[in-house]
Amino acid sequence: MKAQAGVSRTSITPTRPVELAGWGYYLERFWIDVRDPLHASALVVESADSQIAIVSLDLMVISDEFTQQIRSGITSATHTHNAPASGGLRGVGEVDRVYETWAAEQAVRAAVDAWNSREPAQISVASTLVEDLTFNRTRDQGPIDPNLTTLLIQRPDQSAMALLVGFQAHPTVATTLRPFSVSRDVPGEICDHLEKIFPDAIALYLQGACGDVNFHRSFSESEARATLPARQISFAIVHSLSHKVSVDPSQLNVACRRVRLPTRRWTQEEIHSDRDEAEQRIKDHDLTGWKETIGRVMTNRPHEMVLRHGGDEWKAVAAMCRFNLEWTDEMLIDVETRPEWLETEIQAILLADFGIVANSSEFFTSLATDVRNRVEKPHLMLACYSNGRIGYLPDAHDVERKTYAAYQSPKYCNQFPFTAESGEVMVDAMVELMNSL
Repeated sequence: MKAQAGVSRTSITPTRPVELAGWGYYLERFWIDVRDPLHASALVVESADSQIAIVSLDLMVISDEFTQQIRSGITSATHTHNAPASGGLRGVGEVDRVYETWAAEQAVRAAVDAWNSREPAQISVASTLVEDLTFNRTRDQGPIDPNLTTLLIQRPDQSAMALLVGFQAHPTVATTLRPFSVSRDVPGEICDHLEKIFPDAIALYLQGACGDVNFHRSFSESEARATLPARQISFAIVHSLSHKVSVDPSQLNVACRRVRLPTRRWTQEEIHSDRDEAEQRIKDHDLTGWKETIGRVMTNRPHEMVLRHGGDEWKAVAAMCRFNLEWTDEMLIDVETRPEWLETEIQAILLADFGIVANSSEFFTSLATDVRNRVEKPHLMLACYSNGRIGYLPDAHDVERKTYAAYQSPKYCNQFPFTAESGEVMVDAMVELMNSL
């Protein structure tokens, strides 16, 4: 049986005053304009007895509950910081239930419309490397994942129906330049470029292991420089497609499973250290040494937190204190009784020599590289923040150093921190699932 494929898109651009997620504590960053619209873009592929639906959502993250409303295969968030977050994030983007419900309905509609529009299709894939746009923000000369993979779906007349793009980079270029604008950031610009080159197609972007890798900060210095990453990646995609290889649609397999990741219980000392400092600073209006204590733990760049609060240092510190009071309030409820593990879902799609393996974290590069090396597929995408959100999943290097990703991120999600073994357990599970197909 030849493949059938369909693609569709709906709008999830907010029309009500919802808060944009990420970037700082209690900023109340409600959008004021729409620079470029947000989408739910759906691709479905059917071959023999297997069907998949991939829905790419222009949201920062998606919650487990949100996912359950729209399950039709795999759902992935592009992770733009100029969009809302399904489920919300404590202090950095509260959930708007009306918007969330509507966005889920729009995602379902996109998947259904894509399914109903199925037609005969030819599938091919191409991969290349893009090495000069990103950097590891957690360590000097740290690893990046330069792999850029594109799945091309074509109609019988050879016109492009859809392009599915996978790449790794934390997209915060637009956030720095236009913090109060709704935007898809670099992933959206890549899709826009591709849709100009292939006017009859819809482009979808899957966010890779962006936990420790950003686009270079210099791209946020001006509007002109901000356009460079998307242009270069789009050019690389088009060039790589000149060497695309056909994919046999009969070799379509899909699997998912639950994996239990080890975590460690917060200690009473850790909880009360955060709480005591917050209470003392608020009581005494104390700014002494905050950049070396809560500033170092709660943000990678303390001086920027002040700027994001309009230059008001006390306002920035008070917001961080408020966060510490709120997360400790919630954690103290069951810190001694909660299991010391976190269960989450992983997914895998195999289509001949092309594969997607996904999890619900902001995955670190060293872990992603381990997956690539052990799966050994020539064309492999990693999709992160897929079908849920468990925050950053750092490697042992960051866990041991209690970095922002390892020590602060779990507090947003009301979780215990991961251990040095957590990433290894996730890698083993992803490799086993992918290699089982």
